[in-house]
Amino acid sequence: MQKKIPTKPRGIYILPNLFTLASLFFSFLGLVFATKHNTQACAITILYSALLDGLDGKIARLTNTTSDFGIQLDSLSDLVAFGVTPAFMVWEFSLQKFGKLGICIAFLFIACTALRLARFNVSTGIASKKFFIGLPSPTGGCTLAFFILFINFIPQAYVKAIPYFLIFLTFTLALLMVSRVRYFSFKEYGFLKTHTFSSMVVALLLLAFILSEPTFMGFILVFIYIVSGPLYTYFFHPKKALAKQPPS
Repeated sequence: MQKKIPTKPRGIYILPNLFTLASLFFSFLGLVFATKHNTQACAITILYSALLDGLDGKIARLTNTTSDFGIQLDSLSDLVAFGVTPAFMVWEFSLQKFGKLGICIAFLFIACTALRLARFNVSTGIASKKFFIGLPSPTGGCTLAFFILFINFIPQAYVKAIPYFLIFLTFTLALLMVSRVRYFSFKEYGFLKTHTFSSMVVALLLLAFILSEPTFMGFILVFIYIVSGPLYTYFFHPKKALAKQPPS
């Protein structure tokens, strides 16, 4: 008599999926805040969604409960948290002033988020773990959230330019998500392992700066990360590839 192979009970997948659903809840809560013209509260909920989105994957790997169902649920949650909610937030904040153009730019952000997530899902296991191809959708959504919070630091003389910068930023982030620009994934920690002490010092300094002004430093850090992609892809990477070519 053939023995039945024991299968893992489906209940073990509930923990990471609960974190994913919690992320989805915060993104929905952000939409509620945006409809009440409280875009700053909406921005904070997007950041909470990003935190929970980072935790669900870590928990799934630590508990060995990764599944195709969880991956698809995570993508659907990410589309709302980092596509729909940020786009509606910036439309409510200032893009509606541009009429049809504002609607188109907001929708473009949502569409590019969906395309970015779909491309990531089908390329899992093919692409290099060292880089993301295109700006990650959580980074795009969090950048808009941090900018809404960062507005408090902008001098009064430049306030009138905020809507124009925001529509440009939304458009640029949308294109970067579907681009072929390489962004470091930080999934490989070889550099940290070989420079343990210096890495710890840098981490402590960053933590001190972030805790002192979390909103200001958050926007600065995501801005640096966004700029790093094109710089590496179009400046450093071609030089690196050229240096590896054997002399003719």
